[in-house]
Amino acid sequence: MPTNQRTATDARVDVRKTYKLYIGGKFPRSESGRSYEVVDGRGRFLANAAQGSRKDARDAVVAARAAFPKWAGATAYNRGQVLYRVAEVMEGRKAQFVAEVRAGEGLTERRAEAVVNAAIDRWVWYAGWTDKLAQVLGGLNPVAGPYFDISAPEPTGVVGVLAPQRSSLLGLVSVVAPVIASGNTAVVLTSELRPLPAITLCEALATSDVPGGVVNLITGRTAEVAPWIASHRDVNAIDLAGAAEAEGIAWGDLELAAAENLKRVVRPAGEGADAVEPDWTPTPDMARMTAFLETKTVWHPKGR
Repeated sequence: MPTNQRTATDARVDVRKTYKLYIGGKFPRSESGRSYEVVDGRGRFLANAAQGSRKDARDAVVAARAAFPKWAGATAYNRGQVLYRVAEVMEGRKAQFVAEVRAGEGLTERRAEAVVNAAIDRWVWYAGWTDKLAQVLGGLNPVAGPYFDISAPEPTGVVGVLAPQRSSLLGLVSVVAPVIASGNTAVVLTSELRPLPAITLCEALATSDVPGGVVNLITGRTAEVAPWIASHRDVNAIDLAGAAEAEGIAWGDLELAAAENLKRVVRPAGEGADAVEPDWTPTPDMARMTAFLETKTVWHPKGR
């Protein structure tokens, strides 16, 4: 048989991917052993994603808490360098991000490339803020007495993040980057139907300089996992952006669960109970950084 002819048995079989979670800098399987199919807008199979559970969420919180002291104690300049490195790694994997955003969000290639570029630029934008927060948000307060009164911003701790459902990469970066830029650690629940860009982002995080446990990612059903993150007593704050358009969940119930241990809560966009997903393309303000910062004030006597 001529060498340029192929038989039916020579046809290549695609490698069907089954992705894992990202917890503590590692890629474990879900403790439940479950996975679910991820499909594109036309219902075509893309990959299998791990279906995270309550136990996985607890493990992610433990990893985030363990990583918090070192990350919060790092210099602001160092955190900026780390966030910039994430942008560098994403730039090198741009083609994969474009393909996944295009398949998941049903965009044209040109539009998907613009979204990926914006997501990379957003990492750079937040990287630039890390060593400027103290100057902008802190300062020396005037007092009537022989004292210095100094206020400085400090990170809140472990932040739960419900990633946006539709904007699987730019929206994701827009809610995760401000959390870690300000010195917090994150437990992230991805877009339920479009998790692949988030999984690839975690591969970028794992090969950059982000310490293990600073960002922990769970794929799965939002309605199943989100209530456990909201009610977890070792989670200090929660961003409910991804509650908008999530099936089987009401963001007010999550806020109520968070209130039981006085979590800081960032509500989703919209009026009243009608949560909506905002347009993530405009340059953000500082709101998502200041939401997860606390102000520490120190008094010190003036020397003579």
